[in-house]
Formats: sequence, structure tokens, C-alpha cells
Amino acid sequence: MSEVKVVSKDPLRAHVLELLRGGQAHATFEDAVAGLPAGQRGAIPPGVPHSPWQLVEHIRITQDDILQFSTNVEGQYASPEWPAGYWPKGASPASAKAWGASLEAIAADRAAIERLVADPANDLLAPFPWGDGQTLLREALLVADHTSYHVGQLILVRRTLGAWSD
Repeated sequence: MSEVKVVSKDPLRAHVLELLRGGQAHATFEDAVAGLPAGQRGAIPPGVPHSPWQLVEHIRITQDDILQFSTNVEGQYASPEWPAGYWPKGASPASAKAWGASLEAIAADRAAIERLVADPANDLLAPFPWGDGQTLLREALLVADHTSYHVGQLILVRRTLGAWSD
């Protein structure tokens, strides 16, 4: 899947886009999932609450929720039930195809959020009419922060499983 980088000449938008992509001072999501053996995607090491699959799906579900909320012009979208609706039911993906589909959805939704941020027609600071004061800037920063947090967890799980080396 080839990635098209969304760019902006506006410094604030450019910084938010960089933050969404990760890297720089942090590992990227793509780094955290690259080369993870299929047999370890559902493994939960002792003392760790989640498998790599659960973390990946949680990132996907949450990011999709934020994207749907941020584009909810008609006011019809309803978020999943908290917290159960934000986590997969099982520790393992149903198949390699399910793993790949989750990774592709994360990339596609992040690209959609990047396009929203980069579009100068979208006021980053205007509260959404359908929200409680949320703005596009707040939602984009939430995606970046949430993903970064769970990327750190993914790396810790991989280290514990012996599937990560610096």
C-alpha cells in the first residue's frame, strides 16, 4: 500500500501532521508492528494486560471513532459503548487477513485525519456544532497522543515476548 504524504504550508498544521505520523522522538506505529510473528499477535505475556492484537485493534477502533465523530456533520454517529466497545473480544486476530485489514484501516483512517487537518477550509479551533466544545485540533492531538501511548505498550509487549530489538 503506497502512502501519499499530506502536506501543509501552515506551520501549526504541519506540526500536527508530523505528530500524527509519529517518529522523530518516538517509534512509529508501523515500526511497532513491523515483522511481528503471526504466532505472537495474540500472545499475552505474564503481567501484561493486552496482546499485540488487542492493542492494534484498540488503536483502530478508537481512531475510527474519533474520525467518525470529527466528520459527523449530520449528527447521526454514536460512539461505541465505553469501555467494552473500544476493545476486541478476543486476544488473537481471526486470521492473518484480519491482522492486515486492521493495519490497513489504521493507515487509511490516519490519512483521512491528516487530510482533515491539512485542509485550510477546516478551522482547527472551531468547536464542532455536534460536540461539547471539541475541535479538530483537539481530536487530531487526541489521535496522536492515544496512538503514541499504545505504540509504547506494543513495544513493551514485543520486548517481553522477545520479538523486539532496538
